[in-house]
Amino acid sequence: MKRLLTYLKPHRWKMLLSSVLVIALIGVELYKPMIIGNAIDKYIGNAGQPGALGTQEAFGGLLAAGALYALMLLLGFVFNASNTWILQNVGQSVIYKMREEVFAHLLGLSVNFFNTQPVGKLVTRVSNDTEAVNELFSQILAKLFKNTVKILGFAVVMLSINLRMALYSFLLIPFVTGLTFFFRFLSRRAYRITRNRITELNTFLSEHISGMKLIQIFAREEEKFEEFSEKSAQLFRANWREVMIFAVFRPSIYMLSVFAMVIVIGQGSASVLAGTVSLGTLFVFLNYISSFFEPIQELAEQFGTLQSSLASAEKIFTILDEKPEIVNPEHPRTVAMNGRIEFRHVWFAYEKEEYILKDVSFCIEPGEKIAFVGATGAGKSSILNLIGRYYDVQRGEILIDGVNIKEIDKDALRRAIGQVQQDVFIFTGDIKGNISLQNEDISREEIERAAQLVNADSFIDKLPNGFDEPVTERGSTLSAGQRQLLSFARTLAYQPTILVLDEATANIDTETERLITQALEKLMEGRTTIMVAHRLSTIQHADKIIVMHKGEIRESGTHQELLRLGGLYRKLYDLQLVEG
Repeated sequence: MKRLLTYLKPHRWKMLLSSVLVIALIGVELYKPMIIGNAIDKYIGNAGQPGALGTQEAFGGLLAAGALYALMLLLGFVFNASNTWILQNVGQSVIYKMREEVFAHLLGLSVNFFNTQPVGKLVTRVSNDTEAVNELFSQILAKLFKNTVKILGFAVVMLSINLRMALYSFLLIPFVTGLTFFFRFLSRRAYRITRNRITELNTFLSEHISGMKLIQIFAREEEKFEEFSEKSAQLFRANWREVMIFAVFRPSIYMLSVFAMVIVIGQGSASVLAGTVSLGTLFVFLNYISSFFEPIQELAEQFGTLQSSLASAEKIFTILDEKPEIVNPEHPRTVAMNGRIEFRHVWFAYEKEEYILKDVSFCIEPGEKIAFVGATGAGKSSILNLIGRYYDVQRGEILIDGVNIKEIDKDALRRAIGQVQQDVFIFTGDIKGNISLQNEDISREEIERAAQLVNADSFIDKLPNGFDEPVTERGSTLSAGQRQLLSFARTLAYQPTILVLDEATANIDTETERLITQALEKLMEGRTTIMVAHRLSTIQHADKIIVMHKGEIRESGTHQELLRLGGLYRKLYDLQLVEG
């Protein structure tokens, strides 16, 4: 709660004004029954008795009381509307800031974090949980303050009017308090279970909608529906538990308020007949009793919602407290980025002591074209991830132009590296937006030139809207080859110094591969190029081929040199010839 309240600091004057409006509103609500009670005693209760006001005078007094009551109603409306506007404004402003803070923090977290966290869980944090916190700022805190002041206000006024009647009114307070604490305990547990069930369902939906094609390929629709049905039923039961708790609590508080009113009517009527209490005072007390239990009921319900909001806030802060594994140096060094890459005795593991790379050392000169080959799990892609510093090495060091990459600003480092992966991600939008990634520094002409260099214009020009053609989520309307060509164009539009190709031609047909191979010859000129490929035919033109095996460098040389060596590379080459 202390951490949440720091978000209100920029809005402290609005919250102070809101508090003043709440106190004024409660003052109006306390005063309204008094107006009618005084009118009853002064203009109605004494009618026909000696010294009573005349009919005309009493009628004028009642009209004046009615006008005063109408004025209180108007003031109450103004106070309430103003307070609601202020609180909603503060709540939306806070949630806007919090939502941006959470997403900005997610953008800065390391790749390894997203490898271990379900997408649906993160979506729930950014959307559902921030909305739950919004309710805390826009309603709960203000209502907690309002109802607390209201209860105290009613108690003080009732005690000041008639001590004996007030004590009768408070007879059932211990029962109400006990019931309230019991309700808080049950509702807190119910809210937590519900939030967890919502997260589980969102995670399931996100994962299975993304993998729907695989589900249909293996005809697992029925089994997956049963899994969803079970998770949906768990959420239903959690929500139903909440509903039942409220269904029992509300009528219980109402019955206690009715019993309290019965006590006040019984004792108050006897006092009126005995002449110790006026009829107007009895009316005021009956009004106060009907209103006194309402804020108690609301307080109990708000404590439950408060628990839900705090549970959501706790989950949000868990994300915000997640520290990125890759951090920028305090004083980053400026590097010319000529493209010289050196690995010095690098040891790397995704999990402790399970080393993927073992004492790897090599040097790539600016403009060189280097290819890494080897069996699956040999550590080829890990080398590419380390060059972009998506992970940090456990031992050894990686240098760009003689500077350890841990001393270079990671954004500057990654801007200098253009990476094309086997699995291409296409965003919803249009063709040009997917090439530029909404970077306004890249002009339309540069986008078209990049597409032309990789021969992507061969299919873009055939689209009805060309570069403005809408693209659906994940590029479902494009072929695998077209998505890969867009990925090439995207990389080239950013004009990288270092070009990284991770199985970049794996999803491309022979004809498209021929076009890309022609383009790559132009693209690699003046750029340090690193390639990973299983198809050895695509890397024969490399200046050097490094053969990886179980995390170690086993062979190094040109295509012809490695063939003559007759080692691992020769075996891979002969195996592909046989398969071909």
